Amino acid sequence: MKTTQDFIPNTTPLTVEQASFTWSAPSNIALVKYWGKKENQLPANPSLSFTLNHCKTITTVNFSLKEKPTEDWSFDLFFEGKPKDSFRPKIETFFNRIEIYLPFLKAYHLEIHTENTFPHSSGIASSASGMAALSMCLMSLEKELYPNISENYFYEKASFLARLGSGSACRSIQSELVGWGKNETIKNSTDLFGVPFSEEIHSVFKEYQDTILIVEKGAKTVSSTVGHNLMIGHPFAEKRFDQAHENIQKLSNALTSGNLENFMAIVESEALTLHAMMMTSMPYFILMKPNTLAIIHQIWQFRTQTNIPVCFTLDAGANVHVLYPKAFQEKVLEFIQNELVKYCQDGQILKDHVGSGAKML
Repeated sequence: MKTTQDFIPNTTPLTVEQASFTWSAPSNIALVKYWGKKENQLPANPSLSFTLNHCKTITTVNFSLKEKPTEDWSFDLFFEGKPKDSFRPKIETFFNRIEIYLPFLKAYHLEIHTENTFPHSSGIASSASGMAALSMCLMSLEKELYPNISENYFYEKASFLARLGSGSACRSIQSELVGWGKNETIKNSTDLFGVPFSEEIHSVFKEYQDTILIVEKGAKTVSSTVGHNLMIGHPFAEKRFDQAHENIQKLSNALTSGNLENFMAIVESEALTLHAMMMTSMPYFILMKPNTLAIIHQIWQFRTQTNIPVCFTLDAGANVHVLYPKAFQEKVLEFIQNELVKYCQDGQILKDHVGSGAKML
């Protein structure tokens, strides 16, 4: 089993004076939710997520060797072509966390250019895709400096680094389905990085659709970091963590057998449990909005009337991910257009489906 020590280089690197890499990395949506964390960005419970395809961050990093090494981080950051100073503190925190694993990084000046394929402040968290894309660029430099590292090590360490920037970012590196957090169901699972779901999933899930309904744009009233910390001492925390392990086992069975009824029941229960944890923490808070609840009731009603296997999941926010098999795409999109768009801010929806992870461009 890998430890953090395995990700510290122990040989002399080659000399690379300049390099440039561009990667795209997708967002992901957890089916079994991670909520609550331990020190060093480690999860209090395991999670399992779908990797998305269209909602992604594209990042280019240009590396230039400094004439003289300095003790400070040296980087310029551009978001959609413009300097973005508000992102700097988060990047500096990330770099401080990963310094021991990339000891060569302070020898370089970094010019970071990043952009999202989804609208900024659309209510879709970009930290997962952003930190994943940046980590892929950093690992590309490591691969130049240490050409002998294996492909497996490359992806595991990229996920490990991404986790230190944003927990869920470790699930945006590779594969359609990614597990994160030690559990008995997913082979080789670990708290340190995300691992591809090893079982063969049923064909119905390989092109699963996710239409995201933007109920509310902009920043959440309570950040995920604050929410995670409120699981410390939460009266229902231990039971919740046990439930996540059980649900990964049940969901794994549904994904391999193609049992849509069980899949929908687990995914919806997980979404509501996540928000129940928020509503029963101290202090308590509610991130769902009236329109979130209206959409959920409409989905339930539509499913009962039509027998179409459409369900929802939620992130730590007000927006709704509508999940369904591709075979029902036309009917579900018609339902969304006719009945659900009216609950979205500015009528905004994002159409996506299951993807396969980060890609070098």
